[in-house]
Amino acid sequence: MKKIAIKFLAVGLLFLGACDESFLDVQPATEINESTFYRTPSDAEAALVGAYDGLQRVYSVDGIAFPVASTVLSDNAYGGTGNSDAFTYQAIDEFDPNRSPTAQNLYENNWIAYYRAIYRCNVLISKMDQIDWSTAEEGLRNTYEGEARFLRAFLYFDMVRLWGSIPLLSEASSENEPQATPDEVYTLIAGDLKWAADNMQSQPYAAGRATQGRTTKWAAEALLARVYLYYTGYYNKADLVGVVTRDQALAYIEDVIANGGFGLLESFAQLWPAASLEDYAGEDNKEVVFSIKYTYTSDYDGNVDGNHWMVLYGIREMSHYPYGNGWGGATVTRELWNAYPENDTRREASIINIDAEEIPFDKQENQREYTGLYIKKYTPMVNEEGVSTTVPLGAEDFMVGQYQDFFSIRYADVLLMAAELGSPNAQSYFDQVRQRAYGENFTTLAVNQENIMQERRLELAFEGLRYWDLLRQGVDNAAKKIAVSTTVLNGGTTETKTISAGNIVATQGLQQIPNNQITLSNGLLVQNPGW
Repeated sequence: MKKIAIKFLAVGLLFLGACDESFLDVQPATEINESTFYRTPSDAEAALVGAYDGLQRVYSVDGIAFPVASTVLSDNAYGGTGNSDAFTYQAIDEFDPNRSPTAQNLYENNWIAYYRAIYRCNVLISKMDQIDWSTAEEGLRNTYEGEARFLRAFLYFDMVRLWGSIPLLSEASSENEPQATPDEVYTLIAGDLKWAADNMQSQPYAAGRATQGRTTKWAAEALLARVYLYYTGYYNKADLVGVVTRDQALAYIEDVIANGGFGLLESFAQLWPAASLEDYAGEDNKEVVFSIKYTYTSDYDGNVDGNHWMVLYGIREMSHYPYGNGWGGATVTRELWNAYPENDTRREASIINIDAEEIPFDKQENQREYTGLYIKKYTPMVNEEGVSTTVPLGAEDFMVGQYQDFFSIRYADVLLMAAELGSPNAQSYFDQVRQRAYGENFTTLAVNQENIMQERRLELAFEGLRYWDLLRQGVDNAAKKIAVSTTVLNGGTTETKTISAGNIVATQGLQQIPNNQITLSNGLLVQNPGW
């Protein structure tokens, strides 16, 4: 189930970069004879496994992992964490670096991990012509190159949304580079995804490589549609940097629906282990288009295979079957809970409600921004004896042993994107998502932009999409929805929680470039406004 991370231990260290000196210092730590290594398809696969490991490390980073940042930045959650912790997540949540004296390098580990991972992709892509493919199965070269291009595009899409203008490296290099324009970055992203979508093999999902955590043609097509929607919305453009039109984006996403072999599970709760328990559909179910794979073998000696960010979401310092303890981060807003109709099955499957589930929570004095609501989709779990479910499998402990995969692209998202892009089947796609949510209580709702965006919020909460969905509707609109002045419990005391719309507008929704990286760039990097 988790072969990629394990296999990397044997070969991936050849491609591990060191980023301690320069902001783009990504040269291999071990000298490699590239002329002798990149010769066979097996060499290419080993390098590709290293590239996947680079992505996994980005999403396990000891920083603000992308799923967490995306959730905290949105109107679905506050920063939370412990009442005596630094205000790191509040600085992100409130778009205010002055919120915490330690908030000058919020995303530094992320920045380093992203460029290390991109380096690996660049090396492999540059060596494809050096490899002898004569003994390989038909189409294998295009599959491997398509996977590497997908990974590079995936990484850059995260980065350009977070930071806007960033150094753009399309070849393996450690030279300090100036920031490229967003359009230059999106041109690379669109080109990579279009290449992958047009050249990778088109076998249905069930017969493909995705069950081993590998990407497919379908994932490339789906991500291309997501990139199109974000870019054209946020930058108010008619097409994706002249590379992909709206009609082309729709054609790609319709291809996923018609030929990808995906489908919706019967029950929404089956997607999430804490919501379904014995009825959990598993990590490689028919609804998963692309996921970040994890396993329980992480340790404190550099083996980073686990979902290290998920423990942040756990109920603060308390276990109650099936929920394991954690650090109380990203406390869910009451506004999101109330946005779900009472007969929407997604509410209880997505959110832990302390009062409604009669959980005897008694750690309010240790919890910041307590709302009585925690994330259920991604939460640590314990068995009926109160033991972390990771430990019997051999995990070192519950903190580094979390192994639930992150569903980056789900089929429900594909259906909603197709509806938004104007498919002739928009009503049918929209209804399929809602019918599952409401069951016998389903009623038809008109397909329009407002209803689609609300449905995306309820269906895809805590899946790393809501904040970016808000931004692509306009920064001013996002600021109005995220801004709040309300009361929360901090250490058991009622206090006012304020998020200023002005801070969001001032930053244009972009995040802080790590100040250490600006210093290391010798003046080439310029900080984003508002930070």
